[in-house]
Amino acid sequence: MGEIKKVVLAYSGGLDTSVIVKWLQDKYGCEVITYTADLGQNEDLEPIKEKALKVGASKAYVEDVREEFLNEYVMKAFKFGALYEGKYPLATALGRPLITKKMIEIAQKEGADAIAHGSTGKGNDQVRFDVSAVALKPDIKVIAPVRDWELKSRDEEIEYAKKHGIPVPVTKDKPYSIDRNIWGLSVEAGPLEDPYHEPDEEIYSFTKNPLEAPDEPEYVEIEFEKGIPVAIDGKRLNIVDLVNKANEIAGRHGVGRIDMVENRLVGIKSREIYEAPAAVLLLEAKRSLDELILDRESLHLRDQLAIKYAELVYYGYWFCELREALDAFADKLNERATGTVKVKLYKGKATAVARKSPYAIYSKELATYDPGDTFNHKYGEAFCYIWGLPLRVAAEVKNK
Repeated sequence: MGEIKKVVLAYSGGLDTSVIVKWLQDKYGCEVITYTADLGQNEDLEPIKEKALKVGASKAYVEDVREEFLNEYVMKAFKFGALYEGKYPLATALGRPLITKKMIEIAQKEGADAIAHGSTGKGNDQVRFDVSAVALKPDIKVIAPVRDWELKSRDEEIEYAKKHGIPVPVTKDKPYSIDRNIWGLSVEAGPLEDPYHEPDEEIYSFTKNPLEAPDEPEYVEIEFEKGIPVAIDGKRLNIVDLVNKANEIAGRHGVGRIDMVENRLVGIKSREIYEAPAAVLLLEAKRSLDELILDRESLHLRDQLAIKYAELVYYGYWFCELREALDAFADKLNERATGTVKVKLYKGKATAVARKSPYAIYSKELATYDPGDTFNHKYGEAFCYIWGLPLRVAAEVKNK
């Protein structure tokens, strides 16, 4: 890898990254600068900054990027309704390219030779960090100590930490691996590695148990402008406050729990638990609005391309021209995605029950079976004849 004098490390304050600070210094004799992004993980980051300096970092950057995260990353995927394998709203996957971008900026500012992260060798995040980094700065070195170091178990990491006076934040009572930001929370490992094990209630922190949720449904109105949610129940909010409010409302009704066995990029199947109350609520509302304002072919193609968009995000290809081209497509389709959707929240379920838009292409006069019907039913016979003509000809040939 060559000589490493200065490294920018993505730092969470957990066991892995705290050990990595000291390990990098021992391994390369280098200066370590840490970077911690506030993506809305709902914790005080000042102690994390203090800890980074305490464990040996020469500088510790902490930055609130919640607004940039939601506006420039989450909302782009949101306009597509992108879900990986039809379920995962991509919360962690969308955060990694932003963190990498910020680390590259600091590396250039500080004259660092490399960036480093705490991802394992069989997860998705290693790909997102590594690929995003070289897409932004092809000559940057990327170090992932957990892939390379001699510490073969968590117990060995804990012993290393104790030997070097590094505070140990984990216990065997909480064996889960958790990543959280404002758009969602992911939980894996521990008992969840048995796909036949029902998740214990203790793992959930965003959402109330649906059995304990209110016995009466709650209706919430989401207002959109050009595909972006701008108001809840008539009150306009900035994007950070709006998503926080959506998390609170949907979470208290138990909305947003996702249990899936997903296909990781490296080829391993992984059992994942996600909590994404705001994402589930807002995506349900957005889908309902799109059904009202988009023509059939546009909606169907959008759904097909949403699969590809989600894959690009999940696979670490955020900084590619295809994603940018798809964004342009989504922007065009969302030019008239303005309107209001009413969603019913009840016992873990979010259901759009009413929607309106000045750009709706729904016509009651055409759709109704009441006397006001303006559709000429006589045209139906000719339409069926023309539509079925290829099948008619094929059948005639077969029957000869």
